Amino acid sequence: MLQQTQVRKVVDYYQRFLERFPTLEQLAEADLQGLLKMWEGLGYYARARNLRKAAKIIVSDMDGKVPTDYKTFRKLPGVGDYTAAAVQSIAFGHSHAAVDGNVKRVIARMFMLDSPVNDTRFQRLFQEKASFLLDRDQPSAFNQAMMELGAMICRPKAPLCTICPVNLFCAAFQAACQDQFPLSLKRRPIPSYHLVVAVIRRDDQILIVQRRTDGLLGGLWEFPCGEIDNVEEPLEDVCCRTIKGGFNLQIEVTSFLTQIKHAYTHFKTIMEIFECCYLSGEIVLDQMQDYRWIKVGQIGQYPLIGANHKFLSLV
Repeated sequence: MLQQTQVRKVVDYYQRFLERFPTLEQLAEADLQGLLKMWEGLGYYARARNLRKAAKIIVSDMDGKVPTDYKTFRKLPGVGDYTAAAVQSIAFGHSHAAVDGNVKRVIARMFMLDSPVNDTRFQRLFQEKASFLLDRDQPSAFNQAMMELGAMICRPKAPLCTICPVNLFCAAFQAACQDQFPLSLKRRPIPSYHLVVAVIRRDDQILIVQRRTDGLLGGLWEFPCGEIDNVEEPLEDVCCRTIKGGFNLQIEVTSFLTQIKHAYTHFKTIMEIFECCYLSGEIVLDQMQDYRWIKVGQIGQYPLIGANHKFLSLV
């Protein structure tokens, strides 16, 4: 299910994914690092981990068969109300209305709802409206049609109301106020973090560290980094202090490499990248899960966080 993800960005990934993991058994047995590497660049890495977890459960506990009832399927890792309804209706023809952002927008305009689409308190209301509209004889076609209607016709801006197949039933269009819907709560400003990143060289090797599997960007690798907590302190000193405090290594900054900016879904980062050389110390991991000293040519074997790719060619 392509929640917050565009189809054109996923097609190639989808085809490669099916070629690599054509069966649930192969997905269940997949090496997590290999799976994350294949997923690299797509984002939402928890989805990859949850797919693998769900496949393991289906293979080990469900005789390798995907549950054909909503409640059992809904309990699988990473499955929410929308995914459960979409899969159960499209794959098995069960009468469940799938409500994503596109569907909410259609419903908000059709019923002129003054309930913000991004307020979880009104999720049930949108679900009830979608269930009321649902064609229970053709739930698969209906759900897919609603998603496409929202994506292609009932667009966030400049909706194509004059060619909309349901404009006769759309209260907002009939009242000529479709541009006023849907309503949304103003989001809080996305936080921004200023980081130092150390490309640490030891002879012909560089250091990369792995994020904890159960955390943000879990299981991915990156160059050691830390947040700048003293804007008055020279960044070179912050870099050395960060690596000493977070990894127990003494390093020397040899040059400034570049600055990059990268936006994730819920926060933004500004990264100051420094070339460094290893001086002494044995690595002690505090927040990270693992580490590797690797040759530069080996880095393509590891799934890296997206921000690191922006300066990787300079490394």
